Amino acid sequence: MTRTQYYTATSIDGFIADADNSLGWLFTLRQTEASKQEYPDFIAEVGALAMGSTTYEWILDHEGLVERPGSWPYPQPTWVFTSRELPVVPGADIRFVSGEVAPVHAEMVAAAAGRNVWVVGGGDLVGQFADAGLLDDLILGVGSVFLGGGAPLLPRRITPPRLRLVSATAHGEDFATLRYELTGPA
Repeated sequence: MTRTQYYTATSIDGFIADADNSLGWLFTLRQTEASKQEYPDFIAEVGALAMGSTTYEWILDHEGLVERPGSWPYPQPTWVFTSRELPVVPGADIRFVSGEVAPVHAEMVAAAAGRNVWVVGGGDLVGQFADAGLLDDLILGVGSVFLGGGAPLLPRRITPPRLRLVSATAHGEDFATLRYELTGPA
């Protein structure tokens, strides 16, 4: 059964990027072998991705994809939600879309062919999936850092009983993984 999941790292105070839209804070934290294995286990179950334009541009810049075309890190089809024209990565299965998430979600589920849909980010896009009742899971790697500002994890109010903690796992001194299930639309 396909699940739509938001898997991301966040600061304790709920930011996925700092005020400069950087993830540098994340790469300074220590990870255990178990926490390093979480991502490969997660991505092996993903059949389609959704991301916002800022996330897409960060990946382009961080991975140097404008200078090194053909090295898109995801073999899965990827839908980029944007209202503007963005650079294309040659050879990558990237589909630029705009508008409501629900019709696009149906396409992503079909393309995922029984595997999961990963809503990579940003927080507002994830919120749109949650508002439409299309987000099943939050998988949050919480890093031991306070950023004090930046890009919010999920700029929406979601409370129990719609939000239910499934598990909390400590990974050494710098990380914990929190897993939540979401039910129904906002």
